[in-house]
Amino acid sequence: MTKTNHSMCSKCSKLICKTDLQAENDPLGEAPEYCPMKLWPGLLDEALEEYKKEENLECARLASIQEFECYEHTPQGIRTRHPRIEELIMFAQKCNYHKLGIAFCSGLEHEARLLTRILEKNGFEVVSVRCKVGAVPKEEIGIRPEEKIAGPEKWESMCNPILQAMILNAENVDLAIMLGLCIGHDTLFIKYCQRPITVLAVKDRVTGHNPLAALYLSSSYYRRLMKD
Repeated sequence: MTKTNHSMCSKCSKLICKTDLQAENDPLGEAPEYCPMKLWPGLLDEALEEYKKEENLECARLASIQEFECYEHTPQGIRTRHPRIEELIMFAQKCNYHKLGIAFCSGLEHEARLLTRILEKNGFEVVSVRCKVGAVPKEEIGIRPEEKIAGPEKWESMCNPILQAMILNAENVDLAIMLGLCIGHDTLFIKYCQRPITVLAVKDRVTGHNPLAALYLSSSYYRRLMKD
C-alpha cells in the first residue's frame, strides 16, 4: 500500500468514511495512514462548525435531498432518473433561487441558448455572459501574434472570465452556472465570482465536453496519458 504523509483518498480501498464510526471500538484502526481523517482530525470539527451556519446547513440539507431524489427503487433495484440539467432546475427551485447567471464559452453558444430557453421556461430569470465580453485583444495579456488560434495577422478577443464573474456579481444572481469555460479561465472565474457557483459542463474540445471519456480510454486509445 502506498505510503504518504498527505491525503490520498483516491488510492484507498478501505472506505472507512462510509462506515458508522461510532459503532466501532477503534474506528480508524483499519484506515490507511494517508487517510485524511487520521491526518487532519481537527478539521472535521471545524467543518462541522461551518455546517452549523444557517446558509451552509440549508444548502447541505437541500443538496442531500437532491441527491436522494436522483434515485428510485424499482423491482429490478435502484436506478437513476434525473440528468444534470434537470437536477440543476430542481436544486435551484429547492433553494428558492430566481435569478440564474450563465458564464459560457463562445464555443458553446448553441448550448447556452438552449440552456437559457429551458431555464426561462421553468420560470427563472436568466442572465448570461459570454467569455469574449469586453472585446479585449489578446495582446493585452501578453499573447504574441504566433500564439493566436486563427493566425498571427488576425484579431482575437481574449477570454475574460474575471469580467464574466464581475458582471454576474453586479447582476446579483442567486446562482452562477459555468458552461464550458476553458481550463484556467474557469479557475479565474471561480476566484472572482462572489455568488454561489455550480458547473453544468466543462470544456473538452475532443470528447464533446465529456473529459471522463479520456479516463475511461486511458488503457486503450489514450494510453499515452499513462506515459507507458
